[in-house]
Amino acid sequence: MTSPALLQSRLHSLPLIARGKVRDNYAVGADRLLMVASDRISAFDVVMGEPIPGKGALLTRMALFWFDRLAHVVPNHLTGEPPQSVVAADEAAQVRGRSMLVRRLRPLPIEAVVRGYLAGSGWKEYQEHGAVCGVAPPPGLRNASRLPEPIFTPATKAEAGAHDENISFEQAAALIGAERAAEVRAVALRLYTEAAAYALQRGIVIADTKFEFGLDEDDRLTLMDEVLTPDSSRFWPLASWREGANPPSYDKQYLRDWLEQAQVDGRPWNKQAPAPALPAEVVQATAQRYEEAAQVLMG
Repeated sequence: MTSPALLQSRLHSLPLIARGKVRDNYAVGADRLLMVASDRISAFDVVMGEPIPGKGALLTRMALFWFDRLAHVVPNHLTGEPPQSVVAADEAAQVRGRSMLVRRLRPLPIEAVVRGYLAGSGWKEYQEHGAVCGVAPPPGLRNASRLPEPIFTPATKAEAGAHDENISFEQAAALIGAERAAEVRAVALRLYTEAAAYALQRGIVIADTKFEFGLDEDDRLTLMDEVLTPDSSRFWPLASWREGANPPSYDKQYLRDWLEQAQVDGRPWNKQAPAPALPAEVVQATAQRYEEAAQVLMG
């Protein structure tokens, strides 16, 4: 990751709709969006003040790889048009290699989380309640245990600075309708199963991941945003995976672990904005893990 870091895009040729935790979205007419992946990184739903150089381009490459590989499972939001075709010439450098020109959809208000292993908030919930989002795996599992089969554990979508919340399938059905929720669950589980099998052959365990979906003009379920990147997934090296301990990761778990130990004014960080300043070595180590994930998965 050697390209200059982009903390925030600034396009004058298109109207800005929203800045998310990572992506800046611009309107392209009434039916398309230009999604620019910045080099911002968030943890605990707080955006860090320091960018990870090259991260946006890497996330875009990985997302495009997976959109192509999984296109037979569900339609996605890509238009196939080059992003640079819709911006001014002096803005091309801001979008080159880090953007997607996509169809505008009606986003569903849930995140479709699929877990193949117990980790993170899922492990904590299992310890406390013996279930994750209302799904009860067998008793006696340990941290990082592989589940007998992947489980669908939806979450609410949070605005920048707010926290996502795990919800049950019934709560998801109340938000988007029972039939649609069942469709999302089936599609998300298939996406995860196919991707996890491929990644395992490459030496990576996809412990969990989240998908986002929207509806097109014909109400068809459509995969959107990003897919199976280190930002939206928990990647473990297969060679280091052991039950009972957190494996080293190719994702932002390294950053989360550093933040858990970080001090602000002599006290542990309270996981509210602003985030502690990231030392250069943390930025570099995070970038290295993202790059390793891309190299292993895509060659």
